[in-house]
Amino acid sequence: MSEWWADVVDTFVRCFVNEGRYMLLVNGIGVTIKVSLLAMVIGVIIGFLIALCNLSDKKPLNVIGKVYTDVIRGTPSVTQLMIIYFVVFATINWSKWIIAAIAFGINSGAYVSEIIRAGIMSIDKGQTEAGRSLGLSAKQTMMLIIVPQAVKNIFPAFGNEFITLIKETAIVGYVGLMDIQKAGDFIKSATYQAFMPLVGTAIIYFVLIKILTVALGKYEKRLRRSEIR
Repeated sequence: MSEWWADVVDTFVRCFVNEGRYMLLVNGIGVTIKVSLLAMVIGVIIGFLIALCNLSDKKPLNVIGKVYTDVIRGTPSVTQLMIIYFVVFATINWSKWIIAAIAFGINSGAYVSEIIRAGIMSIDKGQTEAGRSLGLSAKQTMMLIIVPQAVKNIFPAFGNEFITLIKETAIVGYVGLMDIQKAGDFIKSATYQAFMPLVGTAIIYFVLIKILTVALGKYEKRLRRSEIR
């Protein structure tokens, strides 16, 4: 037992302590968080606009929304990332993480649009009629009455999308970014040890997701307080 434990400790030191390899994972966490946060912001903006297109009575807007949603959801995210990085932004000298965030934001926008569309459609039509009867325009009714109510319904789905986004960013290594997964792969290659770096990577992702899940759960409870009678 003591020999087994000594071997585990030795492997841990080789993988994470020697040559300061733990800093690769620390920096990787920062990259993953930066890419995920910016991608989520971009995804929400795009998703809201596409949701409005899908809900519009104007055919050109409706077609744009449906084509965008179908294309993005019908192609792999890794393919989209490589097209955005190696083709669309090939001649633009931007930071890699920003380009990656844009790619993931575009991908997330398609899913967020469906979340928002479903949330808006879940609001009773009487709310729209009430807003219009008060003299509000269609835009004012949407922004002041419908959207605030829809937020409570779509927030849990938003949380799930953000969690999914964090895990999906594990493919940014394809464009040379040193995120958590890429850092684990680098350590694995440098030490010829597979188990410890992969388990360490999995634990880091799990802790990040768990912290986010708890934080989102608490915020959701705050949103729901106004519903308690």
